[in-house]
Amino acid sequence: MPYDVRPGVQGDAVGAVARRAPEAVTVPIAKAGRSSPLGPTVYSSGVNFSLYSRDALRVDLLFFDREDDSRPSRTIFLDPVVNRTNHYWHAFVPGVQPGHGFRAYGPYDPSSGLRFDPTKVLLDPYGRGVVVPKSYSREAVQQKGDNAATAMKSVIVDPSLYDWEGDSPINRPPTHTIVYEMHVKGFTAHPNSGVSEGNRGTFRGLIEKIPYLQELGISAVELLPVFQFDRQDCPPGRVNYWGYAPISFFAPHQAYSSRPDSLGPVDEFRDMVKALHRAGIEVILDVVFNHTAEGDHRGPTLSFRALDNNAYYVLEPDRSYYSNFSGTGNTLNANHPIVFDE
Repeated sequence: MPYDVRPGVQGDAVGAVARRAPEAVTVPIAKAGRSSPLGPTVYSSGVNFSLYSRDALRVDLLFFDREDDSRPSRTIFLDPVVNRTNHYWHAFVPGVQPGHGFRAYGPYDPSSGLRFDPTKVLLDPYGRGVVVPKSYSREAVQQKGDNAATAMKSVIVDPSLYDWEGDSPINRPPTHTIVYEMHVKGFTAHPNSGVSEGNRGTFRGLIEKIPYLQELGISAVELLPVFQFDRQDCPPGRVNYWGYAPISFFAPHQAYSSRPDSLGPVDEFRDMVKALHRAGIEVILDVVFNHTAEGDHRGPTLSFRALDNNAYYVLEPDRSYYSNFSGTGNTLNANHPIVFDE
């Protein structure tokens, strides 16, 4: 098979340097795109992708047909001349499918805070949806080698397609607020919740319990972490139940959806918020913006550390190690303007 390493040429995603030209695959040609906003932005004619990585030498944009595919259906190599503005890598792609990820190429030099690993499929830090293959394994991610088949993957979400039906925040004064703190899954997981079996432990299950919340007289629910986390970020034999192991700060947790499709978590979360507001109940989110599920220097490469480790994390003077102010292995560098910029 011929090999082609020219920027902008589509091929498969196997290997760190050369790329094989695909067989009988027709793909749209990516355009330069824009550096802002970060993440995938949907337009009528396609999607703009923007990613921050100061030290990457090359970035591949990957597309997948299914969450457990062992190789992408198409790969777009971002040209550092055409598809890069300062530290932003970007491209506009017409006619894309939902599942995507990145590979970032650069030095692996932990002593300098650089941990690039092009064998790993990386989540989009600013994606609004995530799918998790049934075969996902945190332990496997920590091992060397390609992880495409078992990697979490980002999902493209078009916010304009959802009808909020005029919904807006309630803005009740705090002095008139009675808060019910809850875990979305735990609130309805048991049969004694009275929730229909298929909806137990989900956003939809919480909707079924709104009459109960009204009977209690509460005016706000405070939800323990509902954004995508790694339930395997825990000691062996355990499960991370509480959700304090985030890996995608803008994507609702997939397991809290009763729908198996890739957009289920996003739509159900919005349905839940809208239903609660209609019932006069505000929604408060317990967010985790101080660390991620990537852990310390021994942890898995899921997203941030292989995109721009120096930007996203607070590192020790010996930049091989992470400052652990959170007690979970790492600390997000929230002082960096890119970390929560959307």
